[in-house]
Amino acid sequence: MGGILQVNDREKTAGRLLASSAKNSYDPEVDVDWDAPLDESKPYIPFERSSLYGTELWERLSREQRLELTKHELVSIATNGVFFEVLLMQMLLKEFYDADPTSKHAQYMLTEVGDECRHSTMFAKLAARVGAPAYGPMKYVKLGGKLLPAVLKGPSAYASILVAEEILDRLQRDQMNDPGVQPLVRMVNRIHVLEEARHVTFAREEVVRRMAECGPFERAYHQLMTGLVSYFITLSLIHPRVYRSVGLDPKRAHRVARSNPHYHAHLRWSGEKIIGFLEESGLAGGPGRYWLRKALLIE
Repeated sequence: MGGILQVNDREKTAGRLLASSAKNSYDPEVDVDWDAPLDESKPYIPFERSSLYGTELWERLSREQRLELTKHELVSIATNGVFFEVLLMQMLLKEFYDADPTSKHAQYMLTEVGDECRHSTMFAKLAARVGAPAYGPMKYVKLGGKLLPAVLKGPSAYASILVAEEILDRLQRDQMNDPGVQPLVRMVNRIHVLEEARHVTFAREEVVRRMAECGPFERAYHQLMTGLVSYFITLSLIHPRVYRSVGLDPKRAHRVARSNPHYHAHLRWSGEKIIGFLEESGLAGGPGRYWLRKALLIE
């Protein structure tokens, strides 16, 4: 491992997270003003966070087209968030199945499932409100998601979910107080960031505990699975069909985005915190490092 990570007693952590959940939880049905008017002059994500920013294709777009593209990219990210959260809920429920339901640790798993149900509903309502298709993941990624719960377990299961959660968290923290971004988007971001902090604490501690129990073969397996899933996470964030919304060829625009140095830097920035944690916990090396590079999370 790159360092010694300290974790608290599992029951103490779960008890603290349960208390925080009781005090600071939100209901998107009542805590988000879905009827608030959209500000058509503001982007849905900052222009510099768009996958095409800095390219020749971006320069050819009018301001109206750039605003439209950010709307579709936001919804692509949000509906992929729904997909990742459904996978997380499946994993947590499988873990709960074999856990002692009287433990605080098991009860927090159910509490987190409840949080994720609300988050998925919130992201789905956001997509419907702004009026863009529910892109979700590409077909082969969605197919892989059906197989994933059978092969992903232990520290790499929690680490893979952390990659999706922490990339999204970094983006949302950057934007939730940005007055240049759509007010509705900032509101949704703020709720998700506040509640997701608990989930990150829970998952990080599980990764460290479980990696401490792994031998060399298991460690290599979890490194590979973490890297591989990370690649499909970053590949999925922006569905190629979003580019059709502004009259671009999806295949060509997708290739341009994946080779765009600005977008590479954006992905590395969004993954800085989670990559640092994976390095410390021993999950960023070995056979998975190739896939973390392909994921554009490390150089």
